[in-house]
Amino acid sequence: MSTYALALTDSTTMLRRNLRRMRRNPGLTLFVAGIPLVIMLLFVYVFGGTLGAGLPGVSGSDRGAYADYLVREIVPFVDREFRTLASREHRGCFGKSSGGFGAITHGLRHGDFWSALACHSGDMGFELCYLHDVPKTLNELAKHERSIEKFMAHFETTGKPTEDEITTVMILAMAATYDPDPRVPLGFRLPFNLETGEILPARWKQWQKQDPINMVGTYRKNLKTLRCIYIDCGWRDQYHLHYGSRILSKRLREHGIDHIYEEFDDNHSSIDYRMDVSLPLLYRALKP
Repeated sequence: MSTYALALTDSTTMLRRNLRRMRRNPGLTLFVAGIPLVIMLLFVYVFGGTLGAGLPGVSGSDRGAYADYLVREIVPFVDREFRTLASREHRGCFGKSSGGFGAITHGLRHGDFWSALACHSGDMGFELCYLHDVPKTLNELAKHERSIEKFMAHFETTGKPTEDEITTVMILAMAATYDPDPRVPLGFRLPFNLETGEILPARWKQWQKQDPINMVGTYRKNLKTLRCIYIDCGWRDQYHLHYGSRILSKRLREHGIDHIYEEFDDNHSSIDYRMDVSLPLLYRALKP
């Protein structure tokens, strides 16, 4: 039998198996198939340019408006315009990386709005995932007279930014998210001295306030009301997020909060297949 014939035979077999699974669990099939469409509609026709407002969970600036926008306007809009089960018991959120941070933060701060969450490789354990990138950021800014404005002007015109330049933009974006200050020229503060690299305790404290591992005690009552908390991370994560995930799981256990924590043999990239684990769990937690 030729290679092409073998490939066709194997593909036909896999198709039959998938169709049998779909027949056995049609609800899950519709759930998984419908999510990409709903997300596309939301991001293209509803969110629009408001994503620039920032990540959820950070208040006290325009960037913090996104969390309120999501829970006060977007979800109510979806409930009005689509045939949903419009109640907390049937509402969940999930995300990966910074989206995972958003999901866990919403579970912490808005436990009265969501009933289940899944966090894939979310940003947490900030000392371990961000501080090792500070020297790279300092070196890149030094090439531009330690001026963020000059660095960004260069970044916007370069055709192929380097890995360290991308890392620098990420750190600047995190600073704008975790320590916004409309009183200063750029609207945010950095947590380190641009010349010596020394961490500035008062500024770093603003970052630590937003670290999910430091929020469990404050929001434990919210977390205990959730039907499902799923957290996972690859144990080879190149941003070292598996350490923060382990700390989060440890603190959830210390506060008696039920959750599922899993690690897997992979890094931070191309791990969408982990949704094959999280989405069925969310479905079972949220279905009527």
